Amino acid sequence: MIKVNLAKRIWLAFISLIVLVALSIIIIYPISIKGTLTEETYRLIETAQTRYAYPLLDLIDPRDEAGDFMDRREAGDIGHFFIHDTVGRAPVGDSFPPPDILLEMAQNAYKQEANRGRYEIQYGEATVFYVISKAQVQGTPGFHISYMWDTYRDQMVNRLWERLLYLLLLTSGLSLLPAIWLKHYLRQPLIVLGNHLEQIANRDWQEPLKWDGDEDFQRLSDQFEKMRQNLNSYDRAQKTFIQHASHELKTPIMVIKSYAQSVKDGILPKDNMEQTMNVIIEEANRMERRVVDMLYYTKLDSLKEETPKHEEIIFGSLAFQIEERFRVQREDVKIKVIGPETKIYGDIEQLEVLLENLVENALRYAVDTIWITAKELDDHVEVSVENNGEAIPEVDLPQIFNPFYKGNKGKFGLGLAIVKRIAELHGGQPKIENSEVGVKFIIEFPKPYKKPKDQPKSKKKEKKS
Repeated sequence: MIKVNLAKRIWLAFISLIVLVALSIIIIYPISIKGTLTEETYRLIETAQTRYAYPLLDLIDPRDEAGDFMDRREAGDIGHFFIHDTVGRAPVGDSFPPPDILLEMAQNAYKQEANRGRYEIQYGEATVFYVISKAQVQGTPGFHISYMWDTYRDQMVNRLWERLLYLLLLTSGLSLLPAIWLKHYLRQPLIVLGNHLEQIANRDWQEPLKWDGDEDFQRLSDQFEKMRQNLNSYDRAQKTFIQHASHELKTPIMVIKSYAQSVKDGILPKDNMEQTMNVIIEEANRMERRVVDMLYYTKLDSLKEETPKHEEIIFGSLAFQIEERFRVQREDVKIKVIGPETKIYGDIEQLEVLLENLVENALRYAVDTIWITAKELDDHVEVSVENNGEAIPEVDLPQIFNPFYKGNKGKFGLGLAIVKRIAELHGGQPKIENSEVGVKFIIEFPKPYKKPKDQPKSKKKEKKS
């Protein structure tokens, strides 16, 4: 396939349009123009025939100055003669066509039943148009025949062809001007956009783009700028993620490495070998949890493109499992489940991870109580995890769900970021607020749409008389 750039496409489009118009005119012109001129030729013959037969018509309907020349031209170009309705009598008139044409005219006249008829005959390379009208010839019935050669029509056609050719050339030349303007009009913004795309291809998306001018190009530039900002934000987030991930993994790796080297050198950092190995195992488990959280966090990104497989879940079936699982971590903290009969709609595995992270976070700050609550409202279901710990500073509230954010007792900073991702995958939004007793995390889940069932029509009972 031949590749053509935009400028050549514009030129080809305009040239194709001109050629298409020219071909249309060339095809339609002979049919429409010649048909019109043929009709005009017959009209001229009939008008001249009427005035020839009735000379006094000029007194009743005098010719105007504009038509005087045309009428005189008609009188010179149109021939008239009469023939009797019986064979054997000579025609009467001053102008006669060749004998072959005259014979065919007479034959058509004898066959004609209408008062007036139009005919044409080919003679060599010329055409003769003639009109036959019934008339009186020397007091007897006959026919008045008026004829004209196609010289008049051909001259008009050639004259119109000449003018049409000049018109096509002029139109073609003028039509190239908007093509030149359109090429320059489209070229400048496309070059600017192309340069910015090349910068982005080279991972350079710092320079902003703003195009003032045509509304369509301005809208395109706004969309391009939005894409650039999203790429810039994504790039910063990726770099931040890698930096934090590297920092979070670096610490346990250093601890494991230093303890292992000490054991190899015969030095025990702790009192005995068992305590030393416990530290190594604890740091390995810590690093494993961080890697698992990072993998799960990135996995949630890919789930945005998939169709969610949600199901109806009884809240208590999840909440009581979470309560039993975390009960032993802090025996001084009571975990209370409120609204276990509430129904929520979502992915059971993701919702379990969401509650785990919220409860695990609450255990770090709670004094003695954590409340896991679910309640059904008009248009959504609200799930909350509240603890009676220390309030969060107002300046930290907007950043609490950011990846790797740490509070004053914070550890690995992906738990609440995972909560936010899961909430968004379920069409909800997480919120945090300082309540009267401590800190409260709230997740609002939309209710699934259900089509209303058609209610059966009630039948009226007829009373027996």
